[in-house]
Amino acid sequence: MRNLKIHQLLLIAILSVSTTIVSAQYKTFSLNSKGDTINATSQKGLKEGKWVIHVDELRGEPGFEEEGIFKNGVKEGFWRKYTIEGDLLAVENFLHGGKDGMQQYFTPLGDLIREESWKGFNPDAPYDTVAIYGTGSNEIVDFKIVKAEPYSVKNGEWRYYEPGTGKLIRVEQWAINNRIMPGDAKKDATAATAVKKKPEKTAEMLEWEKKNKGKKKVLRDGSTGL
Repeated sequence: MRNLKIHQLLLIAILSVSTTIVSAQYKTFSLNSKGDTINATSQKGLKEGKWVIHVDELRGEPGFEEEGIFKNGVKEGFWRKYTIEGDLLAVENFLHGGKDGMQQYFTPLGDLIREESWKGFNPDAPYDTVAIYGTGSNEIVDFKIVKAEPYSVKNGEWRYYEPGTGKLIRVEQWAINNRIMPGDAKKDATAATAVKKKPEKTAEMLEWEKKNKGKKKVLRDGSTGL
């Protein structure tokens, strides 16, 4: 009994020290069911680390929840979005707050309906080169240098699927927000270079799909292995 009390006192002391350290690091924060820190803001008021965000239904638009990582106040890396009931709606990837790489979207029943490919730009790089396309064509007529901002553009292959059957019903090719008509990518070497044949899934996507294969609902409290 004495050893049990000593163990409990040590545990309380450790938790107290941990909470003090976290309090010094963050301006605000919450703890999930496992005692992990989530929904924290830095001393500068920026969102940091694991976040679970709840959005209520508004003006007929259904509510949802999403979870992922914030870095310096913007979304970074692997994010998941769910219905309020817990059904997976989207798996997204972010770079410096903008979409980057493959994004996947699902029906509430779990059917994959769309895969998107995006390119995110680094706001820390002061400038970026953007292609200028001719009106009504996929031909690049010029390039211009613009100041880089946190943003993302459609870039690569977009695939649309039929709900229920999983049948591929449409494929689109995009190059820096310009849609490339079928067959035209080969005519424009620069555009062809900019477009991937198929966006690759990230390691986080593959690992998450492996762990949750066949599951309709997963825990959404910030302790899902982010």
